[in-house]
Amino acid sequence: MNEKPMPPGYFDRMYAHDEDPWRFTTRWYERRKRALTTAMLPRAHYRRGFEPGCSIGVLTEELTERCDHLVSTDIAERALIAARSRLGDAPVEFRLWGLGQPWQTERFDLIVLSEVCYYLDTTGLRDVFEQVVAHLEPGGTLLCAHWRHIVEDYPLTGDEVHALAQQTVGLSASAHYHDEDLLIDVFAASKRVPPSVAEVEGLV
Repeated sequence: MNEKPMPPGYFDRMYAHDEDPWRFTTRWYERRKRALTTAMLPRAHYRRGFEPGCSIGVLTEELTERCDHLVSTDIAERALIAARSRLGDAPVEFRLWGLGQPWQTERFDLIVLSEVCYYLDTTGLRDVFEQVVAHLEPGGTLLCAHWRHIVEDYPLTGDEVHALAQQTVGLSASAHYHDEDLLIDVFAASKRVPPSVAEVEGLV
C-alpha cells in the first residue's frame, strides 16, 4: 500500500459532519467486533488500561467494566467531548493525544489498539510498538484489532499492522482471530508464550 500520510484535519472533518462517522452505536459489525475484542482479553480484570483512539467512547464504556482505571485518548476534540458525555462518572481519564506523539512516563497492564494503527506509516508504527513494550508491565496484555479491507486514505492495511506487531521484540502472541473483515491479535509483554486462561484457572 502507498504509505502516504493522513490528510491534515482528517478526523476533525469527519466528526464535524457526523457525530458517529463509523456507526459504532448502530452497526452489528461494530457490536460484534466489541464482543470479540472484550472476550479475547485473557484476564477478567486489569488495574490500569490504555486506549488510544477512543473516538466517541463506545468500546471505552465496555473496557471500564474490566479496568480499575482507564486512560483513553483521541486526536479529535469533538470525539472526546462525546466520549466524556457518554461515560459520565466512569473511572476514565480522557486526553487529547494521538499515536505518533510522545508517550508519558507511565505503565499499564493493558493496552488496546483498536482501529488506530493503520493511520501511521511503517516507521511510525514500529516506534509505537516499541513504546507499547516499554509501557506495558511485565506480562501485561496488548490487544490489536483492525479492519482488513483497503482504505485508500490509510497508509497501512490491517494485515500490515498485525504483521509488524508480530515482529516486535518483547511481545509474545497468545491469541488470534481472523475473518474476511477483521483481525484481532493478543500479545503478552513477555519473551515466552504466557500461560493459557485454563492454566491460570487451574483447569489443566
